[in-house]
Amino acid sequence: MTYSSGSQILASDYNTFTTTAGGLNDIWATGSGDKGWGQTAFVAQTTGNTVAATQWATLVNNLATSGTQTNTTITSRTAPVTGNVVAILANVSTDITSVTTNRGNAAASGTISSTWTGNIAKTAATGSGGAAWTIVWTQTITFPSAAQARYFWNAGGLVRLDMSKTSTGTDIDADWNTFVGTVGTLYMSGRVNSAAQTIAGVSYTGFTRVGGSGTPSPNLTTTGWYSLTPGAAATTLWQLNSTVSPYTGDFIRVTGAVNAGSTVLTLVTTWNQTTNSGAGETANISGGTDTASPYTAFGTAPAVLCRFVPPSATLTNSWGTPAVASSIA
Repeated sequence: MTYSSGSQILASDYNTFTTTAGGLNDIWATGSGDKGWGQTAFVAQTTGNTVAATQWATLVNNLATSGTQTNTTITSRTAPVTGNVVAILANVSTDITSVTTNRGNAAASGTISSTWTGNIAKTAATGSGGAAWTIVWTQTITFPSAAQARYFWNAGGLVRLDMSKTSTGTDIDADWNTFVGTVGTLYMSGRVNSAAQTIAGVSYTGFTRVGGSGTPSPNLTTTGWYSLTPGAAATTLWQLNSTVSPYTGDFIRVTGAVNAGSTVLTLVTTWNQTTNSGAGETANISGGTDTASPYTAFGTAPAVLCRFVPPSATLTNSWGTPAVASSIA
């Protein structure tokens, strides 16, 4: 490459920085796989032509935005202005390499979603007497297209699960209320670049638990969107068993799957109560009040809330608005 102080700036230099393999387009524009934010692509310049100052300015500005998006320190530059001589821009290749390496990180997040279709709360009682029971939530996050799903995860999007139950009235309600309270908040991230992503100052490893107590098993902390094979059977991501005797067979489990078209993430959450062995006690739990959409607070009924956290407004929204749906069985 001829791009150095004292040399003529060529169209090929600009293309190397922007449109050829390893250029900024890889992460900035469409890209492929876990590269690509879906922003407006750079256009290759014809060899021998002069590259306008406005085009160099776009490179400078978009590279700066990439540094801001990924929380990467890059060289401070002043964008060239039409009519002025375009000087050599130092460390461009180094900075492109740095933001490419850090492409899954995000300095900030967007505003968490608050709406869904279907039901997230089981307002009717569950179980009868000492019989075992299960409640199963199936929740889908549907992206407008496979490309927009990629942009969402690549730019630091997250999917979040919260669980709640505070209803009372049966022998075992208090135990389940306490148990559900130990879950914490569960997040799915993309696992871009096969690594943890630091998003808004928090490290997300793939399937990440924030808060809570107890030791889940299995606990697939390094399984994210890109770890799930499109069209394959669901993977058990996380399971927490009660530590209270005689209810240690009770569990909360989350599985995840991606459809063959890579447009839908399906999370299935199961609450399972084993046959109650406590003398004179029952295993059934109460229902309670609903949790309304848009979400402001949980009702008292057993509930699993699935929401998405979009990437920040540092980038132009190229991922659209995912649709969240929930059903209970």
